[in-house]
Amino acid sequence: MIKTLVVDDEEKARSLLVFLLREEAPEIGEIREAANGAEALNVMREFKPDLVFLDVEMPVMNGFDLLTSLDAWDFDIIFTTAYDQYAIRAIRFSALDYLMKPVDPDELRLAVDRFLSKQQTAKGPQYRNLINNLQPGNDREMKLAIPTTDGVYFYRTDEIIRCEADSNYTMFYLTQNRKFLCAKTLKEFDELLTEHGFIRVHKSHLINIRYVENYLGKGSVRMQDKTEILVARRRKEEVKTALMGK
Repeated sequence: MIKTLVVDDEEKARSLLVFLLREEAPEIGEIREAANGAEALNVMREFKPDLVFLDVEMPVMNGFDLLTSLDAWDFDIIFTTAYDQYAIRAIRFSALDYLMKPVDPDELRLAVDRFLSKQQTAKGPQYRNLINNLQPGNDREMKLAIPTTDGVYFYRTDEIIRCEADSNYTMFYLTQNRKFLCAKTLKEFDELLTEHGFIRVHKSHLINIRYVENYLGKGSVRMQDKTEILVARRRKEEVKTALMGK
């Protein structure tokens, strides 16, 4: 049975999540609660949970502060958050899981299933990457966590030349002639990378504009790796505008 810790400064939110876990997730065994970061640290040392539901927004020590204060992570974390776009983007950028509050029972069940399917995967590198990405003024050193069948890889956005859809997978083309396949859709990376100089030029192509060599008259772009990428007709003006500001 899975030992679980629920960390949230709001009593109603903790009670609801505990209730839903007991209703929706019979795999969950003993459940402990903590109302703040300091209390959570004490419970972790004594209880040694397998899974922690960690609220992002808490006074004094928020969820990210709590994560930073730990030397090692021998448990999995599912973050919980109200609408905090910055927190959500940071969590997704490190390929970690989260639930929106108030927690939906079906979404909770899916999150528990994802935890069960990846229970043997060490998450330490992803948590360290999240902490690194959250450092103020660290935009240039932020790394995108990219899950593959061989594990999770971490790359700065300026190492990624382009991404290409391959059914429900995404092929990444990187500098130094590196490439690999990721079991996530291009749409997911489009949402994450648009703020980092990437633009969707076609339903199958997402490119890093810093690696565009030139815009070709026939409606395509040539990348620095000498590949030619077709630009969808409806995206031509958007692409031209983006390249002018490059």
